[in-house]
Amino acid sequence: MCGRYRIEDTERFRSIIEEMMKSPLVDVWKKISEIKTLGEICPTDIVPVIAMNRRGEKAVFPMKWGFTGRQLLINARVETASEKESFRNEWLTHRCIIPASYYFEWSHMIGKDGKKKAVDKYSIQPKGSDMTWLCGLYRFENDLPVYVILTREPGQEVSAIHDRMPLILPEDLVSRWIRPDENPDELLEYALTEMVLEKV
Repeated sequence: MCGRYRIEDTERFRSIIEEMMKSPLVDVWKKISEIKTLGEICPTDIVPVIAMNRRGEKAVFPMKWGFTGRQLLINARVETASEKESFRNEWLTHRCIIPASYYFEWSHMIGKDGKKKAVDKYSIQPKGSDMTWLCGLYRFENDLPVYVILTREPGQEVSAIHDRMPLILPEDLVSRWIRPDENPDELLEYALTEMVLEKV
């Protein structure tokens, strides 16, 4: 799964945020809650997300992390997203990219009481990259966009600490992923799985 990620203050992120600030949704969201553009990002935070605008152009919008329902949904399994009612329509036409510096995951151990406990926290990002392009789905709730992050089986490095990882694409496929006329299944083979983990 993916339940935390981080935005660092870099030139690349500053340009993403600058683009987001052009969206009229910024003023709408600001009446509801703070838009986070720096630091550790948690579910229900409002953050920059890349998607297609109404003119079919790549743009950056503020979106809230999580689909609401009987419980808050923050992730969707890529293996079943096209089948589940909660995500089926979004899989076909409302795909997005969540830019991150890196994401976090925790290793676990079984305690003396038999329960699984979080032990060490790791920052994780693709090998050789200073950006992490997380794949997601979005929809509108009360006329405002909200998103979930897609997850998949982990690559070798991540599998040592967790049984899931986010779906991450290389930067040159970001524009294709968000296009509603693209077949997302055809892009899955390009997912990045070779990660660098650092204990934090």
